[in-house]
Amino acid sequence: MSEITALYPRLVVEGADAALDFYARALGGTVTERYTGPDGRVVHAMVEAGPARFAVKDAGDGDPAPTSENVDNGIPVIMSLDVSDADAVAERMLGAGATVIFPIADRGYSYGGRLRDPFGHQWLIAQHSEDLTPEQIQERVG
Repeated sequence: MSEITALYPRLVVEGADAALDFYARALGGTVTERYTGPDGRVVHAMVEAGPARFAVKDAGDGDPAPTSENVDNGIPVIMSLDVSDADAVAERMLGAGATVIFPIADRGYSYGGRLRDPFGHQWLIAQHSEDLTPEQIQERVG
């Protein structure tokens, strides 16, 4: 039987090099791989930020980006980022060009919020604040 050896999200963006710069500044990420097609578009770039890894590529070849024109027509992925300091990460992301969807706050079941990066992707930023059972979380959610 085949084993899963890695799982990482792939973010499709308009302007991969600008996105890579954003993720480096906002998340302290490092580009560990970067490949381009004959036309110069990024077809694969791997970013490592702490223990997290994710890929970035330019839109095209049947892969659309969630641009501002279609961002309200559905988000193809929401990145969940567990961090030790949600306020600091959100501040860095905002300073690099992200916008607030839900501000960082105590939600009763977690501490965090949601931001949109300049390329249309949403990032759920969460900080562990207390140990809760699944039942307690469900109770607090709703």
